[in-house]
Amino acid sequence: MSPTEIAILLAAGLWAGTQNALAGGGSFVTLPALMATGLDARVANLTSTIALFPGQITTALANRRMVSGVGALTFPILLVISLVGGVAGALLLLATPSDLFRRMLPWLVLAATLLFARGAFGRKVDAANLGPTPLGIGQFGVAVYGGYFGGGIGFLMLALFTLGGAAVKEAQANKNALAAAMNLAGAAVFAFSGEAAWASALVLGLGSTAGGYLGARLIQHVPDKTLKAGVVAIGLALFVGLLWRG
Repeated sequence: MSPTEIAILLAAGLWAGTQNALAGGGSFVTLPALMATGLDARVANLTSTIALFPGQITTALANRRMVSGVGALTFPILLVISLVGGVAGALLLLATPSDLFRRMLPWLVLAATLLFARGAFGRKVDAANLGPTPLGIGQFGVAVYGGYFGGGIGFLMLALFTLGGAAVKEAQANKNALAAAMNLAGAAVFAFSGEAAWASALVLGLGSTAGGYLGARLIQHVPDKTLKAGVVAIGLALFVGLLWRG
């Protein structure tokens, strides 16, 4: 790689790691950065997953004291669901083309953003009324999606957890830990696919690790209302950007 390509990937990794910790959607930064260095979309997708999980693990460890269950589901149950779903999604990606899923992505991000806004600013939903089954099925669906593509899983989990009754900062901590689990599961599958660009993944991973730690530190100092409004604003911006990119 040229020095310019290394600089692009380091900057993209730092940005993506910070964004993943604060709100999610970091892969929307890393994918175009990887493609700008000459990788095709499929290889960029695999490489992005491998590169981002170290930063997400850093974030999860930094916020481990804030992790908790959601409603009737304990965190260990959510973790197992996320790992199994992440592996299933990764295997699905290797077996099927991702064109249709990419066309659906803007609308998934918009739906997740609106759900988060409803959960964050509307009347709170009693998690006991939802029961463990809807929460578990929802998390498994997010995990499959996370292993398959990954973009926007933070928004989807924030929406799910806030509708399940979790406070925004606990939802953030859970999201970071479970996103790391999904990406770890996907990265383990992709590592043996023979398609990953390892040099690019290393550079991007260094940036994302630093960004993940930075974002984890910032979470504890951002007021709840500012954090909620920021998540909604980023979600809407990502929706517009994805539509524009087409």
